[in-house]
Amino acid sequence: MEQRLDYQKISSGAFRAMLGMENHVRQCGLEHSLLELVKTRASQINGCAYCIDMHTKDARAAGETEQRLYGLSAWHETPFYTERERAALELTEAVTLIANGPVPDELYQRVREHFSEEETVNLVTAIIAINGWNRLALTFRTVAGTYQRG
Repeated sequence: MEQRLDYQKISSGAFRAMLGMENHVRQCGLEHSLLELVKTRASQINGCAYCIDMHTKDARAAGETEQRLYGLSAWHETPFYTERERAALELTEAVTLIANGPVPDELYQRVREHFSEEETVNLVTAIIAINGWNRLALTFRTVAGTYQRG
């Protein structure tokens, strides 16, 4: 697959706007490991190979286990994740697939059992950000496997 265009260079303003959101997410106080799980799971749902490659590399570099990364697409069926992570993953799926219907009240309540109000807003912002990155990478065909940790 060949990249269609380099969106970072073509519209640096749009790229900087996305980076602004990403920088907030990185510094919002949520655990790095949780954010990488959320980013990887949303990328799996969206079929974004570039982002799956990126976030599994970043997660492994930060100490995430292979077992938890391999089990992520079937997290419902595994004992590898905390209740906080499970709530975040379930919310990730609901927000990523929002066209299927709104986030159910019972899911929102489960999330609030594990996340403060501010953490909940930051978690949803992280989900929005990765969905945006996925859409950029998929639309412009960013080539999977090219990501190198900086």
